[in-house]
Amino acid sequence: MNPTGVQQQVSSSSSTGPFAWYRDIDSQQRRTFWSCKIGYGLDGMDTQMLSFVIPTLIMLWGISTTEAGLIHTSTLIASAAGGWIAGILSDRIGRVRTLQLTVLWFAFFTFLCGFAQNYEQLLIARTLMGFGFGGEWTAGAVLIGEVIRAQDRGKAVGMVQSGWALGWGLTAILYALLFSWLPAEQAWRALFLLGLVPAIFVIFVRRLVKDPEVYREAKAVENAEVPSQFYEIFAPGMLWTTVRASLLTTGALGGYYAITSWLPTFLKTERGLSVLGTGGYLAMVIVGSYIGYVVSAYLSDLLGRKKNFILFAVGSFVIVLLYTQMPVSDGVMLWLGFPLGFFASGIFSGMGAFLTELFPTRIRGSGQGFCYNIGKVVAALFPLLIGVLGQKVPLGLGIGVFSAVSYGVVILAALSLPETRGKQLQAR
Repeated sequence: MNPTGVQQQVSSSSSTGPFAWYRDIDSQQRRTFWSCKIGYGLDGMDTQMLSFVIPTLIMLWGISTTEAGLIHTSTLIASAAGGWIAGILSDRIGRVRTLQLTVLWFAFFTFLCGFAQNYEQLLIARTLMGFGFGGEWTAGAVLIGEVIRAQDRGKAVGMVQSGWALGWGLTAILYALLFSWLPAEQAWRALFLLGLVPAIFVIFVRRLVKDPEVYREAKAVENAEVPSQFYEIFAPGMLWTTVRASLLTTGALGGYYAITSWLPTFLKTERGLSVLGTGGYLAMVIVGSYIGYVVSAYLSDLLGRKKNFILFAVGSFVIVLLYTQMPVSDGVMLWLGFPLGFFASGIFSGMGAFLTELFPTRIRGSGQGFCYNIGKVVAALFPLLIGVLGQKVPLGLGIGVFSAVSYGVVILAALSLPETRGKQLQAR
């Protein structure tokens, strides 16, 4: 077998143009690409359903904003645990099988949310759903990262992750349709019940997608020698990489949570802007997010992983300054939704490829799962800390401080990590 796995199946591009990389990959790689992209889209669809139905549940059940926030927080913490576990499982039982399990998991528990009779039942079902949606990110990122050749890995992984924005947009459309056709007390349940649709997708994955060759070679070597162990990511040769990669994800996620959690509240309460609750503003953010994912995917291969992270970190912070420090009208705010989505979401496009390249095949899932999700756990504290700080200083200042710290951490971590663009993945 080829010691470098599938990475050398195509050594040079025979096509030209921005999509030459896609035309040059084989049918198995294309099936893997679409399975991961659709998986991310369905993940985004199911995950974003809660944010659309919360106002309805506040009205129907009389739940408080604190109770609503607890559902979000518990889902987020569960997703971090799920991503961590999925990383370990992907090293043990395979990338494809783990992807199947995580999709089935989040689809089933999203469906179950539609039958909740009270707040407590919804909290439990939604928290359990979080394990699956967090795990799908890890499994999908490792799978596509190992299949695509080195020079195109950033583009492919970023394009896959752009599926999240498509899923978000699909949820917005389904929400609008269902709430126009059905009474609110039935429409929110119907939306969650549609969350079972991703389970059908697993049949496609089971029949048509295989584990990457580089992973299968690594397992063959492992079976003949010593099985991989999760704790190897903390071994002397890997510990410093694990720490820096965790700081990178903490900064990116911390900045994202600081912006998305408190910026709408700041703009509504302190600036009196009304456009944030409109479909037009949401559409601008979603479109900006998708284009940000795609552009970042290409820049990750063109500029390199490190420069791309720094570019999007700086862009995200500049947008926060514009939102919090500049006087803006509803009209300006509508158009600012595009760069907000572009930079805040685009920074994640290169994350999967970079983490794939930082860890060896035998512990790649464990490394990616841990680094991304420990960052998620730490970053989940940022909204709370901003709220505490906001009692002593203006909320806009608190958002700005935490955003500056977060994106500063991204820049420092990126500078300290090795550039991995073009790295060939090996079985051992």
